[in-house]
Amino acid sequence: MGDVRGIQATGLARSFGAVHAVVSMDFEAQPGQVTALVGPNGAGKTTLLLMLASLLAPHAGQIRIDGFDPSAQRDEVRRRVGWMPDTLGVWESLTAREILTQMGRFYRLPGRSAAARAGELLALVRLEDLADHPARVLSRGQQQRLSLARALIHRPTTLLLDEPAAGLDPSSRIDLRRLVREFAAQGVTVVVSSHVLSELDEIADAVVFVSGGRTVTRQSLDELPAGRRYVLRALDLEAARARLAALGVVFGEDQGRRSGLTFTVGTEDDAARLLRDVVTGGVAVTSFSPAGGAIEEAYVELGVDGR
Repeated sequence: MGDVRGIQATGLARSFGAVHAVVSMDFEAQPGQVTALVGPNGAGKTTLLLMLASLLAPHAGQIRIDGFDPSAQRDEVRRRVGWMPDTLGVWESLTAREILTQMGRFYRLPGRSAAARAGELLALVRLEDLADHPARVLSRGQQQRLSLARALIHRPTTLLLDEPAAGLDPSSRIDLRRLVREFAAQGVTVVVSSHVLSELDEIADAVVFVSGGRTVTRQSLDELPAGRRYVLRALDLEAARARLAALGVVFGEDQGRRSGLTFTVGTEDDAARLLRDVVTGGVAVTSFSPAGGAIEEAYVELGVDGR
């Protein structure tokens, strides 16, 4: 089984009484990649993650983590999985250092190794200055960073992150994106569930869309539907309208805070050619960019919702 890496799950179902949180989900995540898990509230994302982490047993279906079954081989799976829930949750009277050291002991790291690993991770998530403060005094963003460190204590091969950017300031979000890509580069299987689709665009290699407890589709970022909506802004918007019309481009008015024109472009090469043609036509362009991220546009195109 050691040669089998990543996550494979098929036909998953899980209910809570009359509530069918997960009805029929298939899920796959490859080692060395970041897989985004995307869907509306109530789609079953957190329930799926809890089953992958071996914290909930599915009522139907099969899961394999690096080839191991969480139901039958829970200890093997937990040695491999790092789980970051959307809240820190426990031990608020302990310091950040104590929490990480105790987690290391739970994973049977020797005392000195647990303390050393705690110090290493506190530096990684930039909490050295707060290492000996109780967790209850940490801000929401600081608790998120501590929760990430806690998930990493045993050097997992699979990392499950539920809303990891919640409460993070812009600098910490940048750090998170960098760290997630570094984990993937080291061969870790990374799964990120988030409502911040622009963040996922920056880090994901593949995306799984879910809705109503079911898998809608799985795609690599390269497979997302062709055609992106762009926004063009110019010093003279009337001249831009005239130039786009002369080029045969169907456009609309952007409804954002700043006036602009929107249109759909097939590929990045098409976008580059259109920008060249608009500028050489004498239009002073001040900005030209996608109106939304690739994952966001695919989400809208697929009609993913909570119904």
